[in-house]
Amino acid sequence: MRWFVDGMNVIGTRPDGWWKDRHAAMVRLVDTLERWAAENGDDVTVVFEQPPRPPIRSSLIEVTHAPRPKANSGDFEIIRRIGAERDLSVVRVVTSDHWLADQVRVAGASVYGSAAFRLELERCPSARTDAAPSDYWP
Repeated sequence: MRWFVDGMNVIGTRPDGWWKDRHAAMVRLVDTLERWAAENGDDVTVVFEQPPRPPIRSSLIEVTHAPRPKANSGDFEIIRRIGAERDLSVVRVVTSDHWLADQVRVAGASVYGSAAFRLELERCPSARTDAAPSDYWP
């Protein structure tokens, strides 16, 4: 499966204070996605609306952002990227944005809700540290 993850949608699934340190929340998500991807072998790209500062690097997943930071720019970047995919039957987009989900389905890819995906990440033993799922995402 080829996954495109709307990063801030996953982070924002719970009002857990992530806005107090947006960069730390992005780093935690990338770390979790790396562990999850390593376990299941899927290809993962996480898309943010603006470039993380400082940059977040990964050798296992792609961490990317929209060309210009503005509202919904991450959604447009995901649409652009799925448009370049050859086989949309193996593409899944993680989002809680209804407009993006509609666009993805029309294009022929599938959608996975952000909250459900976050729960899947929390259930994955290798994607967690020693903390309980509710503790890993402060």
